[in-house]
Amino acid sequence: MSHVDIQEIINLSSQAANAILRVYQKMELTSTVKTDKTPLTEADQISHDIITAGLKSLYPHIPIISEESSTNMEYETRKRFDFFFLVDPLDGTKEFLNRNGEFTINIALIHKDSPVLGVVHAPVSKSIYYAEKGRGAFKINNQLQTQLVAKNNLKDTITITLSRSHQCPATAEYLEKLNRDGNSFQLITAGSALKFALLAEGKADVYPRFSPTMEWDTAAGHAILLETGKQITEIGTARTLKYNKRELVNPGFIAA
Repeated sequence: MSHVDIQEIINLSSQAANAILRVYQKMELTSTVKTDKTPLTEADQISHDIITAGLKSLYPHIPIISEESSTNMEYETRKRFDFFFLVDPLDGTKEFLNRNGEFTINIALIHKDSPVLGVVHAPVSKSIYYAEKGRGAFKINNQLQTQLVAKNNLKDTITITLSRSHQCPATAEYLEKLNRDGNSFQLITAGSALKFALLAEGKADVYPRFSPTMEWDTAAGHAILLETGKQITEIGTARTLKYNKRELVNPGFIAA
């Protein structure tokens, strides 16, 4: 798989996590606003610098698309990519600023239009979720590694995970329809790619997303879900979510 060592990717995510936590522990957290009206912190930039420098050193032949540098990458250039890294150096900046701990580092390797390797690192809980195509999905916490395997929900109640900071009217309509159809469900809100982690661990059954996301928000989590027998499909078409699209914005999706 383009000779990428997932342990090296995990090590890079750990370096970035330690740097993020040093910023997180400051008395006052500040941010600026990017052109897309999303917040940017010192931690976003530090993490971006660590991860991109590390990837360039380890794998100079593999291009990198990071949230903090994506505007410099034209589709006419990237459409020719065979493999490339897709990075969100700090997913859940709002959660970071709110100090609720629900932010992650997401690093994925994409082949053509599909994720084949993913690392989701949660610095505060010190949990690392990772997967490689055909080799399973795993979680590391307190130096203990466990394999994440597909679980069938045998309960009458389904568990739905939703974004903590990005809900919209379509989400409410989705839940209302479930109610009208007589479905019993409970909700868990979470920030960042931790929603994919909840699915991978079997703590949630479905994650519906109607508001916009970017490819770097989903790719690493998608790789992990695939290795636990789950999938992300587009709302309306039921097609598998694809990557390296002309526009890097994802359509609405259901992860389950």
